[in-house]
Formats: sequence, structure tokens, C-alpha cells
Amino acid sequence: MIAGNSILAGLLLHVTVFATASTKPQFKPSKLQSIPLDLSPSYNNKAFGTYSGETSFDTLGQSYPVPDLATPYYTSSDTGIAYSFPGYTGPNKTDNVICSSQTLSVPAGSYFSASFLISADKEFATVSGNVTFTYADNSTSLYELRSLDWYSFLTINRGELIFPSRFTATGVDYNTSHIFERTASLDPSKELRAITLPDASNADDGRLHVFAVSLWKGGSVVDVQSVRPTQKWLGSGLQVVEITVNNAGLECVAGDGLTLSLSGDGLQTIETGYLKRLCPGDQKVVIVGVEAASTNPVTASVIIDNGATQSSFDFEDVQFGLIEWTTDLDNLAKHESPEWFNDAKYGIFIHWGPYAVTGWGNSSPYESYAEWFWWYSTHHPQADRSDFYDYRLRTYGEDWAYDDSFAEFTASNYDPKTWVDLIADAGAKYFVITSKHHDGFALFDTGESSNRSALHYGPQRDLLGELFDAAATYQPELRRGTYFSLPEWFNPDFGPYGFDQLDSRSTPGTSSWPGVQATNPYTGVAEPYIGHVPVIDFLSDVMLPQMEALAYTYGTDIMWCDCGAANTTAAFASKWWNAARAQNRQVAVNSRCGVPEAADFDTPEYERFSSAQRRKWESNQGMDPYSYGYNRATPDAAYMNATVLIYTLVDIVSKNGNLLLDIGPRADGSIVQAEMDSLREAGRWIKSHEEAIFNTTYWFVQSEILGGPDVRFTQTNEAFYVLFLERPVVQDGVVEIAAPVPVLEGDEVSLLAVDGGENLAWSVTGQGSQTILKIETADVLLDKEEFCWVFKIEYA
Repeated sequence: MIAGNSILAGLLLHVTVFATASTKPQFKPSKLQSIPLDLSPSYNNKAFGTYSGETSFDTLGQSYPVPDLATPYYTSSDTGIAYSFPGYTGPNKTDNVICSSQTLSVPAGSYFSASFLISADKEFATVSGNVTFTYADNSTSLYELRSLDWYSFLTINRGELIFPSRFTATGVDYNTSHIFERTASLDPSKELRAITLPDASNADDGRLHVFAVSLWKGGSVVDVQSVRPTQKWLGSGLQVVEITVNNAGLECVAGDGLTLSLSGDGLQTIETGYLKRLCPGDQKVVIVGVEAASTNPVTASVIIDNGATQSSFDFEDVQFGLIEWTTDLDNLAKHESPEWFNDAKYGIFIHWGPYAVTGWGNSSPYESYAEWFWWYSTHHPQADRSDFYDYRLRTYGEDWAYDDSFAEFTASNYDPKTWVDLIADAGAKYFVITSKHHDGFALFDTGESSNRSALHYGPQRDLLGELFDAAATYQPELRRGTYFSLPEWFNPDFGPYGFDQLDSRSTPGTSSWPGVQATNPYTGVAEPYIGHVPVIDFLSDVMLPQMEALAYTYGTDIMWCDCGAANTTAAFASKWWNAARAQNRQVAVNSRCGVPEAADFDTPEYERFSSAQRRKWESNQGMDPYSYGYNRATPDAAYMNATVLIYTLVDIVSKNGNLLLDIGPRADGSIVQAEMDSLREAGRWIKSHEEAIFNTTYWFVQSEILGGPDVRFTQTNEAFYVLFLERPVVQDGVVEIAAPVPVLEGDEVSLLAVDGGENLAWSVTGQGSQTILKIETADVLLDKEEFCWVFKIEYA
């Protein structure tokens, strides 16, 4: 690592050019480097402290602990970008910037991208604002700088930097805290003059903090930004290495494209990577399959071949090889979502249990999660805004207990084949079912750990096993996942680990998992916990064996945890990942298992983003307006229809997300007709347009057209897709797309899946950010489509 004034080499590398006889233009790579900006003149906040009360990062007297870094620089493990990151600067010395429209000066030059280390200082709030980049010609571009909250209850989020705790005003909280990384594309054909931060300084809404900004100075045509060996493998067992390639030049990579390989001491490329199209300002990740003789760090050379000229980019101290999984946190952090999950895009969530018997959560705008019926009805009035208390009393009487619902949880109309056929008809590629929710009632065989399950009560059937078997038999292409609540609200053995989400003294209505038997809210009598088997330790005797049953007996592909406070995740995950690799299975763990390092993807609820997120995420929400479990108070018209479903899916996929869409079956196993109808209606569109959805990636350049029509973008190595979420407007026989889409002479443009929409005439005006693609079409052609109009650009 080389430091000098305000310039730092992002990775130790040098570029060598090998020329061969050819008439094709040779690569002329320039020196590559991260250029960290000096933000110290703009510092106005202190984030890092050495003890409770030393500073106040937020407005509540809380702060980050001191980062454990050997130098005042930090290099991203994901992007390879290097930042000036001083961390703790001393008592009473500031170390970050609260965004309030400051203008940052930049060294004169043209840049490929600008990367930020950021966080937001209000719990449960996503804070964002537009950064403005100003160029020498006085033109500007905008980027939505967005951050999740800096500390995360139950590790729903995972940042680029993870801290084991945070200082509160009076002590230490051992929920993790995080700093996130975001990268904006720039116009490399223009000279950048300044960066203006957004105004996001309102404490009531949450403030946006910037810790570091780094510019990437690309080369003249094709640059390699980073080489990232993963712990994923190709079907043949080869290690997957991700190579991030940028085009900071003025011409597109096209035609025969580029072939990428890696070489180094003991390193051999078995499957080369291929890049067909890369236009100025764009970035793509290319996968190469390698074999490594050892896990010792080596100097790795990326060889890029255009068929006439080779260019070599060297990266020092790169560690290759598939490792054995252990409980070490740095080891666990190397695991990530497998390619099948990244490509699958769309899954169906199923919330089903005894809470389907009560099946009530009020209706909008007073709706709450119906699956929380037991908890809400016993936490009145402090947490019961939907009045579960009164509904329970007038419906069941004061002597009723939640476990009385078991007998009515019959599954009498449950047909697992019908369920998996519906999921396939919907166009989804995987499903996740609640194996056990917070009420502790399991849909699978929990062995000796508990008798509180559907095998002993209610239907007396292995409901989860039947569904998995039906999927394997009738829809074998579907991946199968299991939601698993780590805690149980009212299991007395969970008592030593019981917790409140927030301080109950200041927030009496906080969600809680107390680990004591529930109290009847009308009589004060302790409610039964039927099927409970007393154990010595909940974690080792209940949680771990149940997770292992789902992993090994049922063969789940996704362990979708929830509410991971006290946990055995490190021991479970390391053992499972080793066993799965031995079976040539690539499996996934979500971000709620209690260990942020063991988190393959983020899991926001009922949330979407305005720009792409490089880290994989999966948004989960119900077809119900605001419930996952069945809610009989929801009218049919309120369920998500096909129009909203397709809009939501396309929007999320275009920003590197997956959609996990929930249905809540009734207690008898039947599914609301309105949900089934919308799923199938949307599924017909999804299947006819699936090439624009599945196995695609997001566009690095932009996610939407600001101020323009409601458009999204996806791409593969062979084609680019422009997805209109509103009917395109035809003017003078042309639909205009004001974005620098990578279309070149010889490409074929079509209106996907529309008869007569093949080989449409097109032209391009302007260049760079002023580019407009004009596609000749007619309203009579657009009339043949509904929901979303997809223009496909097939590369020549």
C-alpha cells in the first residue's frame, strides 16, 4: 500500500502490455488507483469513542467503538477501493461529516466512480439524499446516497465494516454496529470539478454521515479494479473468482468481446471468463474458474485477451483456495449467497401455523402482523395499536388460551402438490416456509427437543416434510427454504436469554421475547405451553438440534432465520457449510441468524431502494398490505394484484435484489383465491419475459431515469433490457430512452414477447449522459402488452 499526500494506491499492482501482430487497437492501460479525498476540513461530528459518553455520534449520546485498524486507511473487501479512514482521532477531535450540502473539492481529472463509506444515525430509519457531481462543462449528475441504520437490532443489516458493539449513553450494547459502502458511477469522459453532499442533517428523520470518499482513476479503455476469490464453486468444483472490470475510455468493448484468465504461482485457470459488451462508464463482474495449489497468498495476474492484444494486471497478496469452515468470524464472513440464489430473483414466502386459526390483524390503516396475535393480545395497551385484546375477548372469551387453537389447526384442505404447482405457476424459483414461528409451534419433526409441533397436535402430520417431498417430486427445479425463529416468545427455557428489542423503560410497547409463560390478559392465569419438553439449555438442546434437523434431515437450501439474539449460528453454519460442500450443494443463510459475519444477504421488510445495492439483498413482504400470516380482516381487493406484483419484482431485480413474496394460508391449508389469481396472472407475464428477469444483473451506470419515464434496466452477457413500468409514450412514431444504454450498430432491438415486435428500427442521438435511444414503434404494438413493456437489445 502506497500513500502520498491525498493519493493512495488502491491495490499494489502494475500493468504490463503484451502486443501481438494485429490490426485491432491495442490496450493502453494507465496507472490505476484509488484517490481518497481529505474530508477533515469538513468534519463536524465525532463517531468513535473509547468509553461510554466520550462522544455522541447520534443525538442520544451513543457512539462507535474504536476500529481495529493498523493504518489510517481501509481497503474494501468487496470493491477493492481504498479509503482514507483515520478512525479514532483523539479526545474531542471529529472524524466524520454530517451531510448538510457541503461541497467537496476534488483533484483535477476525470474519474470512473466515486465511493463512499457512510451510515445513518437513527434506528429503524433509512436515510438518503442526492449527491451532486459537477463537471468542468457545468453539467451535473446525481446519485442517491442511501444508508441503513448504523446499529442493527438482531443483525438484519450487514455493513462493509462491522463493529461488535456500540457505546450507549450509559454503557455498552452488544448488538453490532455498521458502516456501509456505496459507489456512484461517473462520466469518465468529463473532468470532475466538485462533489456536493445532500442535506440530510435533520435529527428527527435521521442524519446521513460520510466517513470517507474515494475516487477511482481508471485507465483509457479497460481497467481491472479488483480480483476477489470467493468460496463459491462452479459445477466442476472450480473456485469462483470475481474480476471487476471497468471501461473508463471512450469506446465500447464489443464484437468478439474479451476473454479473461488468471495466472500465478500454483494458480491455473480452467474456465475462462468472457465479456461481450462493456461501454464507457460501465462496470461488470466477470467470473473465472480456477484451481489453486495452496491457500498461500500469491501475486495474481489478470490476463485480458481481445483476440489480438493481451493486457496483464497484477495484484499482490491474493489468497486463493476453498477453505474449511470454522467458527472464526473472519472465516464465516467469507461465505456469501450462491449464484443460484442471486439468479433466482423471486421466491414465495409462506407463513402458516396456529396463528392462522385466529387469523386476524385488523385492517389498514390499523393492521398489524396477524401471526403476532398471541403476543399483541397479551401486551395491551402498550403495544396493541390494532386492539387484538378486545378482538380476542369478544371472539374467544376470557378463558381461552392461544394453545386452544391447536385443535382447529387442521390442515384438512392442505394439498402440498397444489401449493408447489402454484409456486411454479407464479414463476417463482424458490420458496421459504415457516418451520417454526415465535409461538414455538413447529411444522416439522423436532425430535426429542420438543413435542410442540404439527406431528403431535392439530393435523398430526409432518407438514414441512410433505411440502418438501411434493416439491422434489412435482417441481424439482424449485429451491426449498425454511424460516426458523431462533427464540420462542413464551418458552420458559428461553428465559435466561430473553430480551426486549428496545429499552422497555423508555419504550413500554417494545417488542420482546421474554422467555416466560404468557399470562392470560383477562384472568392473570399463566397460559399453558403445550408440548414443551424441559431442557437444560435452550440454545444447545432446542435451537441447535432443530436447525440441524432442517439442514440434514430435510435438506433445506436456505436457512432463513429470524430474531437472532442469543444463538448457536457459528457452530451450526460452519458444520452445515462443510457438509453441504461435501455434497456439492451451495446453500444460503440470511442476515437474521444473529452473527452478522454469517449473513449471505440482507433482508429488509416491506422496503425497496431507489438505486442498486452491490451487496445482495432480498426484500420480503406479504401480498397482504401488512401481514404475513392469514388475516381474515383483509378484503380481497386489498391483496397485491398482478400489476403491483410485477412492478415490485422488476424494480427490486433491477437493483440487485430478490423478492420474497408472502402468502398466508388458512388453518385448513386453503389459500385465499385473490392471492392465487394474482400469482398466476403475474406468473404468465413473468414466464413470457423471464429472460429479462432471471439470470440477469443490474446496470452499474444507473437504475432509473431521474425526471423521466418509469424505467428500469437489467442485462446479461448477451443482451440489455429496458423495462418500462408505465406505458411508453410514442411521439412521431418513436419511443425515447434518455440513458446511455449500450447499443451499437448491428444490434437487434425488439419488444420482447410481443408478436410483431421483432427487429425494430432504432437510432441514437447525443453521447455520454446526453445519449437518447430512439426506437421506432407504434401504439398498436404497445397495445399487445400489459404490466411492463420490455425492449430487448440483443448484442451483435
